[in-house]
Parts: sequence; structure tokens; C-alpha cells
Amino acid sequence: MIEELKQHYGYLFEDELLEEVNQCGLYKEVPEGFTLMDIGQTISHMPLLISGALKILREDDKGDELLLYFIEQGDTCTMSISCCMGNSKSEIRAIAETPATLIMVPVQKMGEWMSKYRSWQNFILQSYHERTVELLESIDAIAFLKMDERLLKYLKDKAMVNHNEMISVTHQDIAHDLHTSRVVISRLLKKLENEGRLKLHRNQIHMLDL
Repeated sequence: MIEELKQHYGYLFEDELLEEVNQCGLYKEVPEGFTLMDIGQTISHMPLLISGALKILREDDKGDELLLYFIEQGDTCTMSISCCMGNSKSEIRAIAETPATLIMVPVQKMGEWMSKYRSWQNFILQSYHERTVELLESIDAIAFLKMDERLLKYLKDKAMVNHNEMISVTHQDIAHDLHTSRVVISRLLKKLENEGRLKLHRNQIHMLDL
């Protein structure tokens, strides 16, 4: 595990911190679709993403979900950090967008490392900044973009985190993430295909405009 830590976090953390993460962290491999963290769950560990991608979702009182943002390797989820630091329950759902490898850091180490290692403090603060920017982009998309523009942004983001212009996803899955109906998504996808932005296949979308 130490070699993977050095490869993905060595440029951020000093050797002493890397060694501590290696000693107390839990190495975890999860398949695509695995729920790593759920709403209402008490959080005992914070994820450091080694490979793959996670999608972070919110849920309304009817059980409908809305995608907030994706996180990739070298990132962490600041909402889980907030819950860790406040000893509160999770307000988000984290699902593996792709097969992912993570190192789960015990919450007890969070405060200790914030005061002990400047690199950890910088990492956490930078993560907060990046996730806040992504949350604002999500809010802007909901408030100011038309659904076809939101859909195109969603598909581009998904292609980027998967590092593949061919996206494996159903129309229902997209509707679920964007909190709308499958009929609306199917109609807009056809419109985007007619505009030459993408090519539709069975349960796959080939992005032509990245």
C-alpha cells in the first residue's frame, strides 16, 4: 500500500504522514455501483481515492437523488470530512462510478493530523475549496442551465472521470442522476445526436464533442 500512497499522494504528503496513513489506513477495493457511504450512516473512516471515481449524491424526502459532483484519484470527499470532524451522520451518498481503490483513514486521525502536519491541513483546505467550487457549479447548472445544457455537462463530466469518450449508461440512470424523467432524457439525447454532439448506442453514448 505504501507504494500506491507514494505514487498518488507523495507529492502532497511528507514521508512521516505517508507512513502513518500506511499504518492505520484500510485498503479497500470496490466494484462499480458499490455504495461506499450512505445517507444517515455514521462515518468512521474518510476515503482517500487511489484509483477510479466516485459520484456524490443528495436525496430528497421522496427518495429521489440528485448528482452533486464526481471525485477522482488523489481526491477526497469533503462532505465526509465535515461529518467526521463534527461526529455527525452522513448527509450524502457516495457510489463507485467505476471500480475504485481507496484507503480509508480513521476519523480519530483527522484532528490529530490537522495540527501535526501542515501538508494534511493544506490538503483538507484545498479539498474543501475544490468541492465547494463543484457544488456551486452544480447549483448554477440547476438554476441557470436548460436541461439539455445540464445533460451535456453531465455527460462530459462523466466521460472525463471515466477517461473514456464511450459512456456506458442507461437513459434511466441519467434521469435518476439529474432528477428528471427518462422520457425527457431520451428526447434530449436524440436532439443532441441530431446536432452531432454524440452518438447513441444500446446502453452506451459516444461523446463526439468533448
